Amino acid sequence: MKRSRIVIVDDEPITRMDIREMLEENGYEVAGEGKNGEEAVEKAYALQPDLIIMDVKMPGMNGVKASSIIKGISDCAILLLTAYSHHELIEDAKKAGINAYLVKPVRERELLPAIEIALSQRLQFLALQNKVGKLEQKLAERKIIEKAKGMLMQQLNCTEEQAHRHMQQESMKRQTPLIKLAEQVVQQISS
Repeated sequence: MKRSRIVIVDDEPITRMDIREMLEENGYEVAGEGKNGEEAVEKAYALQPDLIIMDVKMPGMNGVKASSIIKGISDCAILLLTAYSHHELIEDAKKAGINAYLVKPVRERELLPAIEIALSQRLQFLALQNKVGKLEQKLAERKIIEKAKGMLMQQLNCTEEQAHRHMQQESMKRQTPLIKLAEQVVQQISS
């Protein structure tokens, strides 16, 4: 199985080193490190990791702001680390699409399950995204088929069922998918 690629972003080098050690000891690949939100965005774009573990409070761009930008350019999961657990911060994290949230100090027994949950959520999201893409494609194809059927009904002065049967028969005869035939019908009749 492919090792999950993780980027660590924290302004404290000791924290990054501790997390890196925990991750590598548990079979994760540390793809990169950063010390602020700007570097987090750069690493997300350049490295396309599976997960970013990021501190909230950093100089320059904070972790929540960086997360909302990253979610627009990457499908990686994000686990936020913070020394604070204020309700307002949690609400901001939810709005930014954060997958998990841990309060520092980070302990291995809490970090590893949070990583696995965040990675699992990412895989579920990718599967749903794929499914939605396929459904959108089917819907687009269905619209073209319906348009072709309507054009044939007018041209052949026939019922919807007859036009559909005609397209199915032509599709089988030409050994062409129904969508390709429908595209040809629309193009020919429109010309």
